[in-house]
Amino acid sequence: MGANASNYPHSCSPRVGGNSQAQQTFIGTSSYSQQGYGCESKLYSLDHGHEKPQDKKKRTSGLATLKKKFIKRRKSNRSADHAKQMRELLSGWDVRDVNALVEEYEGTSALKELSLQASLARPEARTLQKDMADLYEYKYCTDVDLIFQETCFPVHRAILAARCPFFKTLLSSSPEYGAEIIMDINTAGIDMPMFSALLHYLYTGEFGMEDSRFQNVDILVQLSEEFGTPNSLDVDMRGLFDYMCYYDVVLSFSSDSELVEAFGANQNCLDEELKAHKAVISARSPFFRNLLQRRIRTGEEITDRTLRTPTRIILDESIIPKKYAKVILHCMYTDVVDLSVLHCSPSVGSLSEVQALVAGRPNMTRAEEAMELYHIALFLEFNMLAQGPALGTTEKAAIFFAL
Repeated sequence: MGANASNYPHSCSPRVGGNSQAQQTFIGTSSYSQQGYGCESKLYSLDHGHEKPQDKKKRTSGLATLKKKFIKRRKSNRSADHAKQMRELLSGWDVRDVNALVEEYEGTSALKELSLQASLARPEARTLQKDMADLYEYKYCTDVDLIFQETCFPVHRAILAARCPFFKTLLSSSPEYGAEIIMDINTAGIDMPMFSALLHYLYTGEFGMEDSRFQNVDILVQLSEEFGTPNSLDVDMRGLFDYMCYYDVVLSFSSDSELVEAFGANQNCLDEELKAHKAVISARSPFFRNLLQRRIRTGEEITDRTLRTPTRIILDESIIPKKYAKVILHCMYTDVVDLSVLHCSPSVGSLSEVQALVAGRPNMTRAEEAMELYHIALFLEFNMLAQGPALGTTEKAAIFFAL
């Protein structure tokens, strides 16, 4: 048989007579006749013998004209005649202005290509999520121990408090350093691997194991009722940066290199201090991680813990100017390089600014600041800062030339 008649438009009419020859001129009508549906399909005829030549020619020419109209309309909608719009825009412009516009377009296109090539040439930077996963796995600078089913889980007080209302309340009752807290979870069916996966989720925003129980809606509802529903990792880490709850380290700046080597100074010789968390800066920067581990080996960390005072890290401002400190910390907590932080508030006491004024140099351009920040990122071994997604095309192109 031919194609099924139900797939084509048809109309039903009472059967008149039994002209078998007429039935053969339509596709799919014979099965309807045998089953007695009482209707004939009016489909496309295979026999055009009764059609007059002039009617056929008129029908063909009409379809061709309609096709041309559709093609013309489609082309006009797609092209939108940009050349005409540009002519109307530039009709009253001076020739020099038009030439400047063309040069601007060409320069922007070249910078875009340079930015693309720079992104392809550089290795992939580690994201906040990956560094937080390593922080949970390798336990840098932990300050509290959770005991669950006779298993110890060293964790970071600030991160859990920022991510989970349950832990914020629980940890506030044990503020001392290195506290051991026995976990009592009401949700049924939580074993040690699942508890570890929950902690991994708080650190990274993703479960660290494939467990069918995480697909159980009832268990997830019970966990959310007991622990609370955290925000996204980006939102909570930004809140941790803004409020600096449970901070345990301060960054100070000095122009005295001997003072920096000695890790001690008169408070009057120090500029403004910036608060931070050891867990975050050690996870994001191998430079800070090695520095903090050296303090642990020399016993200085034990003194800070005994006195319950934040660890002070003194940085040489000739290497890391203070004006970039907030940009660096902001990137460590959010993975965003925001150079507008440099200009949102006046910065005083910066050695680099004083040197620039003494030498008679003008204020640095945005590209020059990006270049200086890039070299600081290499010193700190903080690739995300060097490849920051918020840098503009000009800054990225300047960094590209430095590679």
